[in-house]
Amino acid sequence: MSDTHSSAQEPSASTPASQDQALTIAGVAYQSRLITGSGKYRDFEETRLATAASGTEMVTVAIRRTNIGQNPDEPNLLDVISPDQYTILPNTAGCYTVKDAVRTCRLARELLDGRNLVKLEVLGDEKTLYPDIPATLKAAEELVKDGFDVMVYTSDDPIIARTLAEIGCVAVMPLAAPIGSGLGIQNRYNILTIVEEAKVPIIVDAGVGTASDAAIAMELGCDGVLMNSAIACAQNPVLMAEAMKHAMLAGRQAYLAGRIPRKRFASASSPIDGLIG
Repeated sequence: MSDTHSSAQEPSASTPASQDQALTIAGVAYQSRLITGSGKYRDFEETRLATAASGTEMVTVAIRRTNIGQNPDEPNLLDVISPDQYTILPNTAGCYTVKDAVRTCRLARELLDGRNLVKLEVLGDEKTLYPDIPATLKAAEELVKDGFDVMVYTSDDPIIARTLAEIGCVAVMPLAAPIGSGLGIQNRYNILTIVEEAKVPIIVDAGVGTASDAAIAMELGCDGVLMNSAIACAQNPVLMAEAMKHAMLAGRQAYLAGRIPRKRFASASSPIDGLIG
Protein backbone atom coordinates (compact mmCIF):
# COMPACT_ATOMS: atom_id res chain seq x y z
CA MET A 1 0.00 0.00 0.00
CA SER A 2 1.27 3.49 -0.81
CA ASP A 3 2.65 5.82 1.87
CA THR A 4 -0.21 8.19 1.11
CA HIS A 5 -2.81 5.63 2.11
CA SER A 6 -0.98 4.12 5.07
CA SER A 7 -0.45 7.52 6.67
CA ALA A 8 -4.03 8.58 6.01
CA GLN A 9 -5.61 5.54 7.61
CA GLU A 10 -3.68 5.92 10.87
CA PRO A 11 -3.64 9.67 11.59
CA SER A 12 -2.16 10.83 14.85
CA ALA A 13 -4.61 12.50 17.19
CA SER A 14 -2.06 15.25 17.78
CA THR A 15 -1.41 15.94 14.09
CA PRO A 16 -3.67 18.60 12.53
CA ALA A 17 -5.05 18.01 9.04
CA SER A 18 -3.06 21.02 7.86
CA GLN A 19 0.04 18.85 8.31
CA ASP A 20 -1.35 16.05 6.15
CA GLN A 21 1.20 14.38 3.93
CA ALA A 22 1.32 15.96 0.47
CA LEU A 23 0.12 14.15 -2.62
CA THR A 24 3.22 12.97 -4.47
CA ILE A 25 3.11 12.06 -8.16
CA ALA A 26 6.25 11.18 -10.12
CA GLY A 27 8.42 12.57 -7.34
CA VAL A 28 6.67 15.96 -7.12
CA ALA A 29 4.70 16.92 -4.00
CA TYR A 30 1.39 18.78 -4.33
CA GLN A 31 -0.49 20.46 -1.51
CA SER A 32 -3.70 20.64 -3.54
CA ARG A 33 -5.39 17.34 -4.32
CA LEU A 34 -7.59 18.87 -6.99
CA ILE A 35 -6.58 18.57 -10.65
CA THR A 36 -8.55 20.71 -13.07
CA GLY A 37 -9.13 20.64 -16.80
CA SER A 38 -8.67 23.52 -19.19
CA GLY A 39 -11.45 22.91 -21.74
CA LYS A 40 -15.07 24.04 -22.11
CA TYR A 41 -14.59 27.51 -20.65
CA ARG A 42 -16.03 30.53 -22.47
CA ASP A 43 -12.58 32.02 -22.99
CA PHE A 44 -9.02 31.91 -21.71
CA GLU A 45 -9.72 34.62 -19.13
CA GLU A 46 -12.41 32.50 -17.50
CA THR A 47 -9.99 29.57 -17.62
CA ARG A 48 -7.40 31.66 -15.78
CA LEU A 49 -9.80 32.89 -13.11
CA ALA A 50 -11.40 29.52 -12.40
CA THR A 51 -8.04 27.76 -12.29
CA ALA A 52 -6.74 30.25 -9.76
CA ALA A 53 -9.92 30.00 -7.65
CA SER A 54 -9.66 26.21 -7.50
CA GLY A 55 -6.28 26.29 -5.80
CA THR A 56 -5.04 23.54 -8.10
CA GLU A 57 -1.37 23.01 -8.87
CA MET A 58 -1.91 20.71 -11.86
CA VAL A 59 -3.91 21.45 -15.01
CA THR A 60 -4.68 18.87 -17.67
CA VAL A 61 -4.64 19.86 -21.35
CA ALA A 62 -6.14 17.97 -24.29
CA ILE A 63 -3.29 18.08 -26.80
CA ARG A 64 -5.53 17.25 -29.76
CA ARG A 65 -7.93 20.10 -28.95
CA THR A 66 -5.89 22.85 -27.29
CA ASN A 67 -3.03 24.93 -28.59
CA ILE A 68 0.03 24.93 -26.34
CA GLY A 69 2.42 26.00 -29.05
CA GLN A 70 1.81 23.58 -31.90
CA ASN A 71 -0.17 26.31 -33.73
CA PRO A 72 1.93 29.48 -33.43
CA ASP A 73 -0.69 31.71 -35.10
CA GLU A 74 -3.42 30.86 -32.54
CA PRO A 75 -3.89 31.92 -28.89
CA ASN A 76 -1.76 29.79 -26.60
CA LEU A 77 -3.24 28.36 -23.40
CA LEU A 78 0.16 28.57 -21.74
CA ASP A 79 -0.08 32.36 -21.88
CA VAL A 80 -2.75 32.20 -19.15
CA ILE A 81 -1.88 28.87 -17.49
CA SER A 82 1.85 29.25 -17.03
CA PRO A 83 4.05 26.15 -16.70
CA ASP A 84 6.03 28.20 -14.17
CA GLN A 85 2.97 28.24 -11.89
CA TYR A 86 1.22 24.96 -12.70
CA THR A 87 2.20 21.43 -13.65
CA ILE A 88 0.84 20.99 -17.16
CA LEU A 89 -0.62 17.51 -17.58
CA PRO A 90 -1.08 16.74 -21.30
CA ASN A 91 -3.78 14.18 -21.97
CA THR A 92 -4.79 12.02 -24.91
CA ALA A 93 -8.49 12.93 -24.89
CA GLY A 94 -10.09 12.01 -28.20
CA CYS A 95 -7.73 9.11 -28.90
CA TYR A 96 -9.34 5.79 -29.78
CA THR A 97 -6.26 3.77 -30.70
CA VAL A 98 -2.97 2.88 -29.09
CA LYS A 99 -1.09 4.47 -31.97
CA ASP A 100 -2.88 7.83 -31.66
CA ALA A 101 -2.48 7.92 -27.87
CA VAL A 102 1.24 7.14 -27.94
CA ARG A 103 1.87 9.62 -30.76
CA THR A 104 -0.02 12.34 -28.86
CA CYS A 105 2.07 11.76 -25.73
CA ARG A 106 5.28 12.02 -27.72
CA LEU A 107 4.09 15.27 -29.31
CA ALA A 108 3.30 16.64 -25.85
CA ARG A 109 6.77 15.75 -24.63
CA GLU A 110 8.28 17.72 -27.50
CA LEU A 111 6.04 20.73 -26.87
CA LEU A 112 6.78 20.74 -23.13
CA ASP A 113 10.58 20.54 -23.37
CA GLY A 114 10.94 16.86 -22.62
CA ARG A 115 8.59 16.57 -19.66
CA ASN A 116 7.43 13.00 -19.23
CA LEU A 117 4.22 13.36 -17.19
CA VAL A 118 1.11 12.49 -19.23
CA LYS A 119 -2.48 11.46 -18.69
CA LEU A 120 -3.36 8.47 -20.83
CA GLU A 121 -6.87 7.98 -22.20
CA VAL A 122 -7.71 5.44 -24.87
CA LEU A 123 -11.44 5.62 -25.48
CA GLY A 124 -13.53 2.73 -26.68
CA ASP A 125 -16.93 4.23 -27.38
CA GLU A 126 -18.08 7.66 -28.56
CA LYS A 127 -21.39 7.48 -26.68
CA THR A 128 -20.13 6.58 -23.22
CA LEU A 129 -16.46 7.65 -23.56
CA TYR A 130 -15.60 4.58 -21.51
CA PRO A 131 -11.98 3.46 -21.76
CA ASP A 132 -10.90 0.69 -24.10
CA ILE A 133 -9.17 -1.38 -21.44
CA PRO A 134 -7.11 -3.74 -23.67
CA ALA A 135 -5.85 -0.74 -25.66
CA THR A 136 -5.21 1.23 -22.46
CA LEU A 137 -3.09 -1.59 -21.04
CA LYS A 138 -1.08 -1.85 -24.25
CA ALA A 139 -0.54 1.90 -24.54
CA ALA A 140 0.46 2.14 -20.87
CA GLU A 141 3.07 -0.57 -21.31
CA GLU A 142 4.52 1.15 -24.37
CA LEU A 143 4.61 4.58 -22.74
CA VAL A 144 6.19 3.35 -19.51
CA LYS A 145 8.90 1.58 -21.52
CA ASP A 146 9.46 4.87 -23.36
CA GLY A 147 10.16 6.71 -20.12
CA PHE A 148 6.82 8.42 -19.59
CA ASP A 149 5.27 8.99 -16.17
CA VAL A 150 1.77 7.78 -16.91
CA MET A 151 -1.38 8.81 -15.06
CA VAL A 152 -4.03 6.57 -16.54
CA TYR A 153 -7.80 6.91 -16.98
CA THR A 154 -9.55 3.60 -16.47
CA SER A 155 -12.76 1.89 -15.44
CA ASP A 156 -13.63 1.29 -11.77
CA ASP A 157 -12.48 -2.33 -11.98
CA PRO A 158 -10.10 -3.07 -9.08
CA ILE A 159 -8.29 -5.79 -11.03
CA ILE A 160 -7.52 -3.45 -13.92
CA ALA A 161 -6.43 -0.74 -11.49
CA ARG A 162 -4.00 -3.16 -9.87
CA THR A 163 -2.65 -4.27 -13.25
CA LEU A 164 -2.03 -0.69 -14.38
CA ALA A 165 -0.10 0.00 -11.19
CA GLU A 166 1.96 -3.15 -11.75
CA ILE A 167 2.76 -1.98 -15.30
CA GLY A 168 4.36 1.09 -13.75
CA CYS A 169 1.77 3.86 -14.02
CA VAL A 170 2.43 6.61 -11.47
CA ALA A 171 -1.28 7.18 -10.75
CA VAL A 172 -4.45 5.26 -11.52
CA MET A 173 -7.56 7.31 -12.35
CA PRO A 174 -10.81 5.33 -12.18
CA LEU A 175 -13.96 6.99 -13.46
CA ALA A 176 -16.73 7.84 -11.01
CA ALA A 177 -19.28 7.97 -13.83
CA PRO A 178 -19.15 8.72 -17.58
CA ILE A 179 -17.10 11.77 -18.59
CA GLY A 180 -19.10 14.98 -18.30
CA SER A 181 -22.18 13.22 -16.90
CA GLY A 182 -22.15 14.88 -13.49
CA LEU A 183 -23.65 11.73 -11.96
CA GLY A 184 -21.18 11.51 -9.10
CA ILE A 185 -19.62 8.32 -7.78
CA GLN A 186 -21.84 5.47 -8.93
CA ASN A 187 -19.90 2.55 -7.45
CA ARG A 188 -18.42 3.60 -4.14
CA TYR A 189 -17.47 0.08 -3.15
CA ASN A 190 -15.36 -0.49 -6.26
CA ILE A 191 -13.57 2.81 -5.66
CA LEU A 192 -13.07 1.87 -2.01
CA THR A 193 -11.59 -1.49 -3.01
CA ILE A 194 -9.21 0.22 -5.45
CA VAL A 195 -8.10 2.62 -2.70
CA GLU A 196 -7.59 -0.16 -0.16
CA GLU A 197 -5.37 -2.14 -2.55
CA ALA A 198 -3.51 0.86 -3.99
CA LYS A 199 0.24 1.05 -4.30
CA VAL A 200 0.11 4.32 -6.28
CA PRO A 201 -2.08 7.43 -5.90
CA ILE A 202 -5.73 6.96 -6.84
CA ILE A 203 -7.33 9.98 -8.53
CA VAL A 204 -11.06 9.90 -9.27
CA ASP A 205 -11.50 11.02 -12.87
CA ALA A 206 -14.79 11.79 -14.65
CA GLY A 207 -18.37 12.06 -13.47
CA VAL A 208 -18.07 14.64 -10.69
CA GLY A 209 -20.96 17.11 -10.82
CA THR A 210 -20.84 19.20 -7.67
CA ALA A 211 -18.89 19.81 -4.50
CA SER A 212 -20.47 16.96 -2.52
CA ASP A 213 -19.23 14.47 -5.16
CA ALA A 214 -15.67 15.67 -4.64
CA ALA A 215 -16.04 15.44 -0.87
CA ILE A 216 -17.33 11.86 -1.11
CA ALA A 217 -14.35 10.84 -3.24
CA MET A 218 -11.99 12.23 -0.63
CA GLU A 219 -13.94 10.66 2.25
CA LEU A 220 -13.47 7.28 0.55
CA GLY A 221 -9.73 7.81 0.82
CA CYS A 222 -8.92 8.77 -2.75
CA ASP A 223 -5.73 10.76 -3.13
CA GLY A 224 -7.31 13.36 -5.38
CA VAL A 225 -9.95 14.24 -7.94
CA LEU A 226 -9.67 15.44 -11.54
CA MET A 227 -12.56 17.44 -12.95
CA ASN A 228 -13.34 19.74 -15.86
CA SER A 229 -17.03 19.89 -16.79
CA ALA A 230 -18.21 20.26 -13.19
CA ILE A 231 -16.39 23.58 -12.99
CA ALA A 232 -16.27 24.82 -16.57
CA CYS A 233 -19.94 24.10 -17.31
CA ALA A 234 -21.31 25.47 -14.05
CA GLN A 235 -23.39 28.65 -14.23
CA ASN A 236 -20.59 30.41 -12.34
CA PRO A 237 -17.38 28.50 -13.03
CA VAL A 238 -15.19 30.67 -10.82
CA LEU A 239 -17.47 30.25 -7.81
CA MET A 240 -17.80 26.50 -8.45
CA ALA A 241 -14.01 26.20 -8.62
CA GLU A 242 -13.74 27.76 -5.19
CA ALA A 243 -16.48 25.45 -3.88
CA MET A 244 -14.52 22.45 -5.16
CA LYS A 245 -11.40 23.65 -3.39
CA HIS A 246 -13.24 23.70 -0.07
CA ALA A 247 -14.99 20.38 -0.73
CA MET A 248 -11.69 18.65 -1.38
CA LEU A 249 -10.26 19.96 1.88
CA ALA A 250 -13.37 19.07 3.90
CA GLY A 251 -13.54 15.57 2.46
CA ARG A 252 -9.88 14.92 3.13
CA GLN A 253 -10.12 16.20 6.69
CA ALA A 254 -13.21 14.04 7.33
CA TYR A 255 -11.32 11.01 6.03
CA LEU A 256 -8.35 11.71 8.27
CA ALA A 257 -10.62 12.37 11.27
CA GLY A 258 -12.51 9.09 10.87
CA ARG A 259 -16.29 9.18 10.74
CA ILE A 260 -18.56 7.65 13.37
CA PRO A 261 -19.94 4.19 12.57
CA ARG A 262 -23.39 3.96 11.03
CA LYS A 263 -26.07 2.66 13.38
CA ARG A 264 -29.59 1.54 12.72
CA PHE A 265 -31.08 3.21 15.80
CA ALA A 266 -30.57 6.43 17.73
CA SER A 267 -27.73 6.94 20.15
CA ALA A 268 -28.03 9.72 22.72
CA SER A 269 -25.51 12.49 22.19
CA SER A 270 -25.56 13.43 25.88
CA PRO A 271 -24.66 10.94 28.63
CA ILE A 272 -27.45 9.77 30.93
CA ASP A 273 -25.26 8.70 33.86
CA GLY A 274 -25.74 10.92 36.88
CA LEU A 275 -29.06 12.41 35.79
CA ILE A 276 -31.43 13.43 38.59
CA GLY A 277 -34.06 10.72 38.83
